[in-house]
Amino acid sequence: MVPNIRRLNHAVLYVTDAQRSATFYREVLGFETVQESSDGRAVFLRAGGSDNHHDLGLFGVGAVRRSQGAGLYHLAWQVDTIDELVEIRGRLLEAGALKGESDHGVSKSVYAQDPDGIEFEVMWMVPESSWGSYATDAVVAPLHLAAEQSRWSGVATRS
Repeated sequence: MVPNIRRLNHAVLYVTDAQRSATFYREVLGFETVQESSDGRAVFLRAGGSDNHHDLGLFGVGAVRRSQGAGLYHLAWQVDTIDELVEIRGRLLEAGALKGESDHGVSKSVYAQDPDGIEFEVMWMVPESSWGSYATDAVVAPLHLAAEQSRWSGVATRS
């Protein structure tokens, strides 16, 4: 029998400048640095609401040409409430990093890029009792964040 994977423990990204990227993740998403090595070319960060040792590793590799081939598309960070998603959306907009937003039925998502153009998602999960047909239907619809916040404000779905 294959053991069940429970969650993503951490992600590691190759970036052009680990310090610049760490500053972005700290200032915009509230991560904190837990460890640095290799003269600051490797930075390990923990998300503000995480009890994990680190959720993100950044390895500085200098200037590189980004490939459109196989590889990571994006990471998804989950927040506890829709209110937090609204706050993070504002921070991403202010940082010039917001690239899109979608309603996936079971989740509400905003998309952004870090200083190296690596895309990431910040999402809030709808309570499972309200998934309905979205539990098995793949949905990508426009996100009406103000309406969603009005409906779900204060509802926590952290798992």
